[in-house]
Parts: sequence; C-alpha cells; structure tokens
Amino acid sequence: MRILAVDMGTGTQDILLFDSSQPVENALQMIMPSATEIAAGRIRRATSEGRPVVLSGVTAGGGPCAWALERHLEAGLSAFATPEAAKTFDDDLEAVRRLGVTLISEDEAAGVEGERVRLGDLDLDAIGAALSAFDVDTQFDGLALGCLDHGASPPGYSDRLFRFDHLRRVVAARNDLRAFAYLPQELPEYLTRARALMDAAGPDVPAVFLDTGPAAALGALQDPRVAGHDERLVLNLGNMHALAFHLRGTRILSLYEHHTGELTAGQLVDFTQRLIDGTLAHEEVFGTKGHGVYYLPAGRHGADAESAHPIAGEDSPGREPVEERADDGPLIAVTGPQRGRLRGSALTPYFAVPHGGMMVSGCYGLLWAFAEKHPKHADEVLDALGISTAPAG
Repeated sequence: MRILAVDMGTGTQDILLFDSSQPVENALQMIMPSATEIAAGRIRRATSEGRPVVLSGVTAGGGPCAWALERHLEAGLSAFATPEAAKTFDDDLEAVRRLGVTLISEDEAAGVEGERVRLGDLDLDAIGAALSAFDVDTQFDGLALGCLDHGASPPGYSDRLFRFDHLRRVVAARNDLRAFAYLPQELPEYLTRARALMDAAGPDVPAVFLDTGPAAALGALQDPRVAGHDERLVLNLGNMHALAFHLRGTRILSLYEHHTGELTAGQLVDFTQRLIDGTLAHEEVFGTKGHGVYYLPAGRHGADAESAHPIAGEDSPGREPVEERADDGPLIAVTGPQRGRLRGSALTPYFAVPHGGMMVSGCYGLLWAFAEKHPKHADEVLDALGISTAPAG
C-alpha cells in the first residue's frame, strides 16, 4: 500500500511517500518550503516591486505570509483578498478589513491587477511534479495530512486559549495520542484550516488528518530507544510551536504548548522539568504568550485506561537493543527542527530519530494515524512500521 504523508509546518512541509512493500527506510522523502513561506515570498516580491497583491484560495497557515502582508500594507501598498483566503489572517473578516485589506469575490479577483497569490496548504500538483521529475509513480492509495489549527475562535476570545481548549477537549474524551486523528467527515466545524486542507485532498482516496504536535509525538515513539521506555516526555520543537507530552505508552499524563520563539532555552528546560514534576501552572504558560498546561485528572491515565499499541522492542526481530536511562525519571525525547536549542542542556535530551529520519517524524505519526482510522489497512501499515497490533499486556 502506498500512502502519501504531508506534514505542513511553518517553515517546511515534510513529505513522505510510504510503500508497505518496501522497508520503511526506503520511503521517498522531501523537505520543502511550507505553503505559508512560499506565499510570503510572493507577497514580498510584490512589495519590492511596488505592486498590489491579490489573495485567493482557501484558509491556510498564517505566520510568515501574515507577517509579509503586514509589511506590504505598512509600505502603503494595496492588498485584495477573497473571504476564504482572508480567514488565513483572521477568522473575523472585519479584523482583516481593519488591517487595510479590501475583500472581494473570486470573480472580482480575476479582474484585479497585481501579484496573484493563491493560498492553500496542500498542492498535490506540485508534489506530483516533483516526484515525476525523478520518474516516480505518483499514484497512491491513501493520504495522511497534518497541520496545526488554532481553530475559529469566537470574537473576543483568545485564539491561543481556543486552541488549547481543543487539545483538552480531545484528551478528556479519550486519553490517547491517536484520539487526535480524524477522518475528513469527523473534523469539528471550528477546525477551518484542517477542513480546508482535507477538502483539497478530494474524496478519491482514503484520508486522515492529524494535528502536527501529536503527529510528531507518535513519530518519535517509533524510535527504538523511545519505544523502550513506557514513561517518556516527548517535546516537539517546531519552528513556531513547542508541544510537550508526558506519556505512559500513548496515554497522556500532562502536556503544555507554547510558541518556540517566545521561550529561552532556560525556560524550555524549566517548563519541561516542572511539567514532569507537576508544578508548571497553566497561568504561567498562558501569561508568557503560550497556550497552556493540562494535567490529566487522577485515574485518567492508570491501568483502567485504554491499552496502547506498543512499538516492537528489543525482543522483536530487526530492532536494535534499547539503552536504558540511569535514573528513574521518564526518558526525555526531543524532535523538531528547533531541537538544537536544547543541545547540551540540563534536560540531557535524547534526539529521537524514528526510522532514521528526524524531519519526517510527523509523517511517521501520520501513518500511524492512518492505520488507526482505516482498520482494514491497519495490519499492513503497522507491520511495516514495526508497531505491534497486540495490546500491551
């Protein structure tokens, strides 16, 4: 079975073409600029040339393209956007107007002169063209897609808190990293970016959505050393967001989410240590421009919780022996493109490298999510990833 996994981040989009008939290490990989970075570059080009920008398409990731649009408007240049594209910058269209953007229809956009920038997180044509350039068959049997979605928060309500409310809601309903996986028709209405991403995938092949943070964690769990510890702290240091899960198996003991750029290396160490200790306060994280902290109530992560699928460990054929930690605390595993910020820190982190590829950790997590939501393909996918289908005993 061939599955195309695309993990859309702020700086990069990480692409993996998985084939269950081949060793997973042979999966084709591309680390390319993210959709928002591509859009930002086109906006900056318009700014340097003194031309208007005409934004169309769908709701997509902000960050770099939003900052580029702000600089464009500050330069006294015009910007036009269709309503769906405008929601990339704020779910409140009046707020977008206040920025100085003129809202127009798709038909009107076709007649406006300027740099045309079509927003959208998924470009299957571009991926297909890149694969075709190397004579790779572009057909696939499934799609596994990920992005980080703050959600469409109500007017006046913090989008940081709204995002964290979603994380808590999911974990409270089912305490398992895999609970963040959705079939397209299961996505909540308020996850507008995720819904636009899945709509772009089309209805032709089985698909799954998984948030980038849980995707990175599920990917890191496929590293043999991480897999050898039932209790672990997995910290994903993305270009924009830092998300830590204190885990037992795939069950969550606690978590925090922050913005990577708002934290010093010292704060990252302090917040992570205190999450493990249970002394990190939600108000402290939110008050430093982060999202929040959540501790699972007593009993929600004990023996009565749902069993997790274990990763094949040192007793399984083809797996390396697992190195044990000297102390009794959880293994601290770090992944993500900003992981170097903790190199040599007091956390003594282990840099997880699932299947030999750190930058596609999220893609490996997306594959696990695909197996979770498409049971008829589960054994084939999980066997190829080295994940046991038997519950932990």
